[in-house]
Amino acid sequence: MTTDDRDVIRDGIVIGLATGAYGLSFGALSDAAGLSLVQTCALSLLVFTGASQFALVAVIGGGGAAMTGAATAILLGVRNALYGLRLSRILNLRGWRRAGAAQFVLDESSAMSFRDSDHLSRLGFWWTGVSVFIFWNVATLIGALGARTLSDPEVLGLDAAAPAAFVALLAPRLRSRQAWMLAVLAGVVAIATVPVVPAGVPVLIAAGTAAAASWWIEPNDPVAGEATTTGSGSVPDDPTAGTG
Repeated sequence: MTTDDRDVIRDGIVIGLATGAYGLSFGALSDAAGLSLVQTCALSLLVFTGASQFALVAVIGGGGAAMTGAATAILLGVRNALYGLRLSRILNLRGWRRAGAAQFVLDESSAMSFRDSDHLSRLGFWWTGVSVFIFWNVATLIGALGARTLSDPEVLGLDAAAPAAFVALLAPRLRSRQAWMLAVLAGVVAIATVPVVPAGVPVLIAAGTAAAASWWIEPNDPVAGEATTTGSGSVPDDPTAGTG
């Protein structure tokens, strides 16, 4: 096992732990919304995508119909299908293995798959995806059992765990003028659309805007080119640096 392999594995476990901890608040909120322990744990085992799960329990907890909550959850899960288009080439799986891998297609595992080689990309995907899956499900169970003390995700600051992990993944990639322009544009669009669209949709709108804008920003800009010639060229050795 090389040093790069160990670094990727370490990062995957750390991100899994940080993101999985947020499952405590999901378990508590799901219980508060009226779902049983079995239903709550089944959501984390089978649905396994945080944004969709939170959207579902938010709708149900607010008195909405279960089908409405499910439709919202499906809408938020569309982005995972887009991740899968890229990951299918890297993972190169067939049959039941392909279906099994689809369960671990997440924001975090997809981000960790941006590596210099397919080997490291696969390593980042699997270690991050499996780590998040384990920690998320364990935390969901604990959160549901301790719902009375964790009904508010802000009690222990758990609401900041997932965003902090994404900031840590993004920050080291902002090495060029192009990256900064796209990041700022996406951030502004996301903030502007939060008050007017359902939860989770601002992320999709911001991502689409950034993708469209990337066609108009010169990719061969001398400053932008630094991102492809420095270090690994994609993801730093330690994407969790700065999270504490």
